[in-house]
Amino acid sequence: MGTASLIVVLSVFNGLQDFVRSIYNSFDAPLTIQASVGKSFEMTPELRSKIETIDGINVVTEVIEDNALILFQDQQVVAKIKGVESNYASVNRLDSFLVRGKMKLKENNINYAILGTGVAYDLSLRLDANSYGMQIVYPKKLRPGVPVTNSSITRKSIVPAAIFNIEPVYNESYVFVPLSFAQELMDYGEKRTSIELYLNEEVSIKKLKEQVANTLGSEFKVLDSDELHSSLLKAIKIEKLFAYITLSFIMAIASFNIFFTLSMLAIEKKRDISVLYSFGATAQFIRQIFLKQGSIISLVGSIIGLLSGLALCLLQQRFGLVSMGMQSAVMNAYPVKLELTDFIMVGVSIFLITVLISYRPAIIASRVETIKNLN
Repeated sequence: MGTASLIVVLSVFNGLQDFVRSIYNSFDAPLTIQASVGKSFEMTPELRSKIETIDGINVVTEVIEDNALILFQDQQVVAKIKGVESNYASVNRLDSFLVRGKMKLKENNINYAILGTGVAYDLSLRLDANSYGMQIVYPKKLRPGVPVTNSSITRKSIVPAAIFNIEPVYNESYVFVPLSFAQELMDYGEKRTSIELYLNEEVSIKKLKEQVANTLGSEFKVLDSDELHSSLLKAIKIEKLFAYITLSFIMAIASFNIFFTLSMLAIEKKRDISVLYSFGATAQFIRQIFLKQGSIISLVGSIIGLLSGLALCLLQQRFGLVSMGMQSAVMNAYPVKLELTDFIMVGVSIFLITVLISYRPAIIASRVETIKNLN
């Protein structure tokens, strides 16, 4: 049971890690350029030209992203406003996650917004004629202790065009708007918070990342999707490690049954051990008998556990027996992913536990007094 639990839990953590990556990959660009210092940088024609001349880059899209207050009728919510260029819609998969409305950011000089389901729910917003009253408010340069006035904020109206549903982390925080709208709202001018790079399919992300970093120099940092969310992925790895240590410790405690079984066997078989000694058996030979006995017990249990864990994971992959308990556009059941390294780690744990548990009974058995037990 301990072995099966270890395999299942470790496989679930592997699946969650891939699940998180798949969510971010459907939303993030393969590579993102950010300023090394500060949250924005000056976007010049020379900088864009330098990026576009790098082989392997398909689309370059400029981004302005910051928090702002959204007002609609009597409701208000703070959300992350992401201003993107018009070419963003052609390369990002956002349109495949729309639940209502149509993918558009600007049409006939009218600015449109695309909201997450969580933001739309908090605003009680529906895509109808009454939704034209939506406004976005952005503070200019507020200072502590200075009261907020109309001159200290920028307020602009925008029309919601669509609602998307990816995952709560995005649904409850993101609103997409045209880049020109974000420029005027936040008074960024030619400043940008990031540049997103979409690559040709045959290009290696790792190699192109190094090339872009070398081209731009130390003023910029080039991040892939994993690095953008490194803290979350690292947290999952740490949780997996602690789950492995905890379950291994529980399995070690459960393996005390083997210790007591072998100890009782050593006591019950004192006469038989004495007989073996009388035929010339050595203490090492006796110890090996009990070590092998413990190994057989552990081996049988571990094989059954590994096969059981493998079967449970395959059933979960095929039928999704255990649900995540939430609606997801990407996956509804708990994701699992089998990795050879997990089986090796579990095998090593079982081996060490078996040696530690079987060693003491083997020592007890090898110290039997031959003459006393043969009388």
